[in-house]
Amino acid sequence: MTLFPAEIEEQATKIIALYKGRRLMLSTAESCTGGLIAGVLTEVSGSSAVVDRGLVTYTNEAKVDLLGVSPATLAEFGAVSKETALQMVHGALYRSNAQVAVAVTGIAGPTGGSPEKPVGLVHLAVKSRAGEIIHRELRYGAIGRSEVRLATIATALAMLAEAVQAGA
Repeated sequence: MTLFPAEIEEQATKIIALYKGRRLMLSTAESCTGGLIAGVLTEVSGSSAVVDRGLVTYTNEAKVDLLGVSPATLAEFGAVSKETALQMVHGALYRSNAQVAVAVTGIAGPTGGSPEKPVGLVHLAVKSRAGEIIHRELRYGAIGRSEVRLATIATALAMLAEAVQAGA
C-alpha cells in the first residue's frame, strides 16, 4: 500500500538519492501539510541518512516555541505569510543538524480563508547553510484540502532539489 501518489513518491526517492549522494541532511517545518513532507521522505528506504528531523508547527505557539518565529511577526503578518515562512525555515535549519531546510505554511481549506488570504494560499521557503533562500507564494485556489496539501508537498520537494542544484 502506498500512502502518496506515485509521482510524489518518485520525487521523494529522487530527493533522498540526491541528498545522500551529496552527503546532505534536511529538516522540515510544516504547518498546513501536517508532517506529510517528512512523511513522504521517510517512506523511502535509507532516508535516515538524509532526514534529520521534521517539525509540525500547526499553532502559532508551536511556531514560536519550536522554531523561534517572532510573536511580533505573527501579529503583524499572520501565520500564513512570507515573513513567517522565512522565520520558520530559519528555525528549522538552525535548530537541526541539517544543511537544508524547508518550511510551509498555508490555508488548505475548505475553511479559514479570507479575501486577503484565500483558501489555497501557501508560502514555502527553503534555506541552506550556504546562504541560498528560495521563497514561493502559491495560490492553488479552493481545489480541496487534500489537493492543496499534495500540491504543496510536490512544490516543496521540487524546491529541495532546486536548492541543491543552486549549490547548497
